[in-house]
Amino acid sequence: MTPREHLTAREIQIAILVWEGLTNREIGKIIGTSEQVIKNHLRSAFDKIGVWSRLELAMYVASHGGKAWPPESERPAEPYADRIGAD
Repeated sequence: MTPREHLTAREIQIAILVWEGLTNREIGKIIGTSEQVIKNHLRSAFDKIGVWSRLELAMYVASHGGKAWPPESERPAEPYADRIGAD
């Protein structure tokens, strides 16, 4: 089992938004939650993937397909928010 299989749909969504260059504040506005909740999701994703920073997380996402990560067949059952990649 690869690390991404343990990430929740929300953690994947946030990781992709980090890869796109958004700040925690911007991600929070898109998702409709606080910066602290975003930080909590990031900390959890960092632990699951084995990275230490937003840069390492972005590099992980980039090296695994960017916005297409994970492939449709490997995505968690939880629904994605409609706003992934929204401006």
